[in-house]
Amino acid sequence: MAPNSSTSFERMTELRAESPTLIEGLPGLGLVASIAVDQITKQLDLEQHGTIVSDDFPPVAAFNDGRVRDAVRVYGGEDPAVMTLQSDVPIPPTAVESLSQCVLSDVAEEFERAVFLAGTPAETEDDIGEVMGVATTDQLEGALTDAEITLADGAGVLGGVTGALLNACYHDDVPAAVLIVRSHPYIPDPGAARAVIENALEPLVKFDIDTQELLEQAEEIQQQKQQIAEQLQQYQQQQDQPPAGMYQ
Repeated sequence: MAPNSSTSFERMTELRAESPTLIEGLPGLGLVASIAVDQITKQLDLEQHGTIVSDDFPPVAAFNDGRVRDAVRVYGGEDPAVMTLQSDVPIPPTAVESLSQCVLSDVAEEFERAVFLAGTPAETEDDIGEVMGVATTDQLEGALTDAEITLADGAGVLGGVTGALLNACYHDDVPAAVLIVRSHPYIPDPGAARAVIENALEPLVKFDIDTQELLEQAEEIQQQKQQIAEQLQQYQQQQDQPPAGMYQ
């Protein structure tokens, strides 16, 4: 647990994976990260490795299939060596700093690199699913290029919890990249999540994910995620903030 932090990582199992990649799936615009990482965790049959608890998180009870569970969870697996960070609730602005400290102080010792996902508003329907990459190191920039992921052009700012995590990794010399995917600005977007998995995560992390059900169950997924999307929008309105994303 980071000094003076209300947020801590509670380990449940020993992680046997060697040099895993952490993929972040916290709620953001279009819930692209949440939808994509839900699918990855399920497809790879990852085991819950631990939970992140905090006095700064909303006082709610999350549940799945009739069982209560912690809202913010970390999963892991050996083949491929992958960890995922997921949340059933939006991370409020007051919790962003303590969550970032927790990930860097308690979780980062277990992964080799981090890949963050961020939605940014698509200007047209044809833009949905376009992916850009930003890296903190030369090695990861090369990995993005090798995976044929377009590097973000020009200057920009990444906000929200993903921006905070990426900034924390950069200053702590933890190799990290963010995949910025253009998505629907107002509703959960399974199509954009499918695109970032197939066109960026699969070649970058080198695994194979079946994304067909993201198409077949798109309407159901949107309904399941709508409450989280509404809560996220409320946080942004309370803070008078635009949706987190890439601004140039």
